[in-house]
Amino acid sequence: MHISVLLNECIEYLNLKDNSIIVDATLGYAGHSSEILKRIKKGFLFAFDQDKEAINNSKQKLDKIGNNYEIIYSNFVNMKDKLKEKNIEKVDGILFDLGVSSPQLDEDYRGFSFHNDSPLDMRMDTESKLTAKDIVNNYSKEELANIFFKYGEEKYARSIAEGIIKYRETKEIETTLELVEIIKNNVPEKYKREKHPARKVFQALRIEVNNELEVFERALKDALDLLSINGRICVITFHSLEDKICKKIFNEVTNIDDTLKKLPVIPDEYLPHYKVVKVLEPTNDEILKNNRARSAKLRVIEKIK
Repeated sequence: MHISVLLNECIEYLNLKDNSIIVDATLGYAGHSSEILKRIKKGFLFAFDQDKEAINNSKQKLDKIGNNYEIIYSNFVNMKDKLKEKNIEKVDGILFDLGVSSPQLDEDYRGFSFHNDSPLDMRMDTESKLTAKDIVNNYSKEELANIFFKYGEEKYARSIAEGIIKYRETKEIETTLELVEIIKNNVPEKYKREKHPARKVFQALRIEVNNELEVFERALKDALDLLSINGRICVITFHSLEDKICKKIFNEVTNIDDTLKKLPVIPDEYLPHYKVVKVLEPTNDEILKNNRARSAKLRVIEKIK
């Protein structure tokens, strides 16, 4: 079962009005979208997802609440263009929930989980070409080590990459648990006792398969352009790489140039168009109820001029 992380906080900080036009950039299984739709009876919700299973499931949920919504089957990187096709130039709120939804993790055949045995897939969009299996069987040792280090912050990236290269000399790596065994065999015993040794490598592969960080950076910049005055963006991140991107972009649009700070009065055209509203993490109570919330962080920004 999927439990939406920081649900109440997102609903509060999106500042929803009865006639708000809202974008849920990451529909998933409609946890956030359901609550948004209940609160915008005269407004409209546009929801993006590239997972057909999630879309079908969410449509059934949302239909019970209202018909003032549209699901767009697309990666959120295309948000601006897709909305423009519908003559939407500005919106009142945008939500990004960058976590992998529980059903995706729980469905064995998707290959996201290092606990279940399944084909090495990890595609959010099952119609895209590149899979985790392609990466582990075809990338060079250097490429693998770089991905594991850069996207997983894995300190044993090189030895794991060497283990993969050695293993695939005898046979192709096909399943998640096959890869888990290779990882376990190429990290120290102590490391295996601390946390699951495959966690960071699986994260890195998922990011590479779906080009997640580059896509998020482009989409977040477009989202800022789409906001109406007093409109807000809520971003929930689950690891430091996503959060760094979000923090950097928010800082760029809210900070005043150091040289201008020395002026007695800063000309209006040099004042930021956005302000950071809130940065928060889940309560201990939420983490106890939903372990997947433990690494989450919510950043909220508002367009002020």
